[in-house]
Amino acid sequence: MSNDEHPNHAPAALAGAWSRRGQVRSLAGHDVFTLDVVAREGESAAPLLVLHGFPSSSFDFATVLDALACDRRVLLVDMVGYGFSAKPDLSYTLALQADVVMAFVAAAGVTELALLSHDMGDTVGGELLARHAEGNWPVEIVQRVVTNGSIYIEMAQLTAGQQLLLSFPDELIDPALAPGRDALIASLFATFSEGTDRDAVADHVAAQVEMILHDDGNRVLARLIRYIEERRAAQDRFTGAIESHPSPLAVVWGADDPIAVHDMAVRLTTARPDAPLVTLDGVGHYPMVEAPERFAGAVLDALQ
Repeated sequence: MSNDEHPNHAPAALAGAWSRRGQVRSLAGHDVFTLDVVAREGESAAPLLVLHGFPSSSFDFATVLDALACDRRVLLVDMVGYGFSAKPDLSYTLALQADVVMAFVAAAGVTELALLSHDMGDTVGGELLARHAEGNWPVEIVQRVVTNGSIYIEMAQLTAGQQLLLSFPDELIDPALAPGRDALIASLFATFSEGTDRDAVADHVAAQVEMILHDDGNRVLARLIRYIEERRAAQDRFTGAIESHPSPLAVVWGADDPIAVHDMAVRLTTARPDAPLVTLDGVGHYPMVEAPERFAGAVLDALQ
C-alpha cells in the first residue's frame, strides 16, 4: 500500500496535544495561544519567558520544555499570526508582538523574569529591552539567553523561501501560491545542520507545519516576514538594546546555521565581552529541535 493509504497521524497528534497544554487568552486585542507551565520540582528561580521565531511557534520548545521547567515557571506564547494564535489579515509589526508579550506577562502576574529568545524572538526581545530601558516595561529582567537569530541583518543569508515571501506584496497570499505542507517541511529542514538526524525529528517538524497551516496561516506568511524589513530600518534600536541592556547575557548558537551564521554570535559577544558563548557543533538554526538535550543543558547552565 502507498504512504497515502497509511498516513502518519503522529504530527496531528503532537499538534493536538500541544494545543491542549495551553490556553487562548485575549491579549492586546487578539486571541493569543499561551502556555504557563509550573515548575516541576518547586519554583526556586525566576520565571522564564520564551520567545519563538519565524515561521514557527512556541512548539519549537516542546522537547526542551520539561527540562527548562525543572525549577522555574515557564511562559510561552504564540505571537499573533503564528501557531494556534489568531491570524488576522493586518500589517504585522514588532511593536504589536511586543505589546502581546507585555500583556501576557502582565496577565500572568510576573514582575521578574529571565528571557530566552530565538530567531525573530530575538528582535521582539530587543524591542522589549528597549522599552524596559525607556521605563516602559515594568519588570525586572534578571538574565537573558539569545539563540540563533539574524540580529545583524546585513550578515543574514536569507533562504530562497524567505526571499520569495519578501518578493510578494504585504498582503494575504493567493491560496494557489501559498506554500503547502511539503514546501514548508522542506524549508524548515533546509535550515538544519546536514548532520542532524532528520528521521528523528520528522514528526516534530511536520507537527510544526500543521500549526503554521492552522487557520490558513500559510497565507499570512508574506505579511509576517515584514519583520525583516523592520529589522533593517531599526537595527540600532533592536540589536542596540540586545547589546547594551545591563542584564546578564549569554549566547547559545548552533554552529551550522545557514541563515543566522555563527559569526553573528561572535560579533555579539565582541560587543558584550562579558557574555559567554556556547557553540553547539553539528547543529543548525533550530538547536532546541536538532539537539534538545545539549540545548537545554547550555541554556540551564547559562541561567545558573
